[in-house]
Amino acid sequence: MPISRNKLGSVFVFGALGLTLTALAYPAMLGVENTTSGQERIIANTRYGPLTEADRDFVVKVRAAGLWEYPLGEMVMERGTTDAMKEAGKHLIVGHAGLDELCRKISTELGVTIPNQASPQQQQFVATVDGSTGKEFDSTAVTIMRVTHGQIFPTVAKIRANTRNTMVRQLADLANDTVLDHITVLEKTGLVNHENVNFQQTNPPKLPKAELTPPPPQPGSPMLVLKPRPDLNINTAAPTPAPSPSAG
Repeated sequence: MPISRNKLGSVFVFGALGLTLTALAYPAMLGVENTTSGQERIIANTRYGPLTEADRDFVVKVRAAGLWEYPLGEMVMERGTTDAMKEAGKHLIVGHAGLDELCRKISTELGVTIPNQASPQQQQFVATVDGSTGKEFDSTAVTIMRVTHGQIFPTVAKIRANTRNTMVRQLADLANDTVLDHITVLEKTGLVNHENVNFQQTNPPKLPKAELTPPPPQPGSPMLVLKPRPDLNINTAAPTPAPSPSAG
């Protein structure tokens, strides 16, 4: 079930180059794991440096993450039962709006086709949280988001260490700050069960690749833009977590 456009707080603009389907632009399959054995294969030489399959797939992953975490942030900001939950929702919205802006810029500059919908698995994440209420809503949202952020963190570090493309490097820098910020605000809710989260991060379910793959946009379709929210007055630069007593 596609995420409601009304929930996205977003607008559409037309971007011809970013939505042009080419043999090099969009991965056939994109999941949590690598999509091919040749991730370091250079698929384009650009004025910002060589673009590898891993670089391209990373741009798509970051874009897809925003397509479900942004509306989930709106949901958490509206329905979270504590101030800490509502604060986490604000950080999700602002962080992914910033990443989305850079992803769209990269898509134009490097000819990378980016999706307009999250993957089926990611859409199910939103539906699962939406189907809960009260404290269960808080706990479900935090657990799903903390697991997924923990899973993407090593990917961000690997791309930052290996990419030779300066635009992708810029995205990895911003993603590193944003993911760390989101992990920090989620932990501040006091609802993270680290033992459970660590198990789920390292033992993800074996899903068909089609479930993990955001569908490519239809040729010529308008590009979805995640609306910036400067009114929320949120800073998502890399935080310095304050030490606190262990909850056990």
